[in-house]
Amino acid sequence: MPVLETPRLLLRPLQPDDAEAAFRWCGNPAVNRYMRYALYQRAEDIIPWLEEAAASPYEFGFVRRADGLLIGSGGVTPGDAENEPWELGYNLRRDCWGHGYATEAAMAMLDYARKTFGIRDFIAYHAKANPASGRVMEKCGFLYQHDGEYSRFDGSETFPARFYTLRIN
Repeated sequence: MPVLETPRLLLRPLQPDDAEAAFRWCGNPAVNRYMRYALYQRAEDIIPWLEEAAASPYEFGFVRRADGLLIGSGGVTPGDAENEPWELGYNLRRDCWGHGYATEAAMAMLDYARKTFGIRDFIAYHAKANPASGRVMEKCGFLYQHDGEYSRFDGSETFPARFYTLRIN
């Protein structure tokens, strides 16, 4: 899997030994508030996800170039059917919010999906109560399409949401 480079970040494959660093966001209730996955209680519980992510050509860890710190993760996920749009997602440590890292990483992942897989259609969504995530989508060129909802993977909570699409020509 390639390493993607941006001015401030390296996007690289995640590894099982990233568990402690990933726990900074996966185990933080503020970061997890609108995520689909359950809040992780221990760093070692993250390892199965990291093992799966390490084998994926669609998921990346975001490493800040200035200090080599793993500050988040994200990916571009293929749709369920061949012609369905791919989904963009991202997640950052709380202390890294508001610095433009999510937008920078998202743009790199979208470009990667376009150049590597020929993907031009994408979707993304965010909880209405998390408008900062919507601003990232808009900065990447996504356009608002409709309101809806999404649920946590375990069904424990459902969030009112805004859904966006992007077509790259």
